Amino acid sequence: MQELSAELIRKKYLRDEMWPSIFCNGCGIGNVLDYTLRAIEELNLDLDEIVFVSGIGCSSRLPGYINADGLHTTHGRAIAFATGVKAVNPDLKVIVFTGDGDCAAIGGNHFIHAIRRNVDITVIMVNNFIYGMTGGQLAPTTPIGSRSTTSPYGNIEPPFDLCELAKVIGAPYVARWTVSHPYRPIKSIKRGIEKKGFAYIELLTPCPTAYGRRNRLGDIKELWKWYDENTILIEEYERIMKYGSDEEKERASKMIKIGVFQDIEKPEYFEEYYKLIDRLKEGGK
Repeated sequence: MQELSAELIRKKYLRDEMWPSIFCNGCGIGNVLDYTLRAIEELNLDLDEIVFVSGIGCSSRLPGYINADGLHTTHGRAIAFATGVKAVNPDLKVIVFTGDGDCAAIGGNHFIHAIRRNVDITVIMVNNFIYGMTGGQLAPTTPIGSRSTTSPYGNIEPPFDLCELAKVIGAPYVARWTVSHPYRPIKSIKRGIEKKGFAYIELLTPCPTAYGRRNRLGDIKELWKWYDENTILIEEYERIMKYGSDEEKERASKMIKIGVFQDIEKPEYFEEYYKLIDRLKEGGK
């Protein structure tokens, strides 16, 4: 397939009237949008067969930029709305853009129960460790020791690892990547869209304004470099924990694991639901 330039993506997929974007210089959310659209292009999907859903937050503005049907919903309710869309028309591809606060805080119960049911939606969670839009407050994913407006002396609350949570609950596809490099995020988004069932792709995304500046992570270039230096592939992490020295294990334990956490097959909720409906129509019990 011919490589898409940024200009071709803009013309084919985006709304001209929405530019320029609201995103700060150095923000990685634009990369999330780019990678998602490139995944859709590589899958040769029709935008008329996709619905984009979001809640509230910087990342939740993304459906507004895409020239397709979308729902910009209330805070934390994106997955609930997405489940409703899927219930009405199971043939639609439903992609959710959500942030770490939107997904893991007020939306936490919707997140875990959609996984439990195995609803066929693709959730792209933009994790920038902070409530970026509403004032830089502590989020459920904020690392220990990090400063925010509500933890000015450093966070003492252990953060959620949503990939581990999604894996334990049984999500068929779970992955986490940084936005520093495009190939793996695009591949995972493609896999998530193709997966029959709940797919969770977490993208670690720099926030220079609300998180990077407050935590003195340097200029934009240094902030993006921080993500490369503080993440570790799952396979490498497991190798070190099995064979590495004590020093290597200590360092690895402080890093954020990236990679594919789970890729399995299991029955999807609405397929099972409509089988039940058909059985009842036929007089079954």
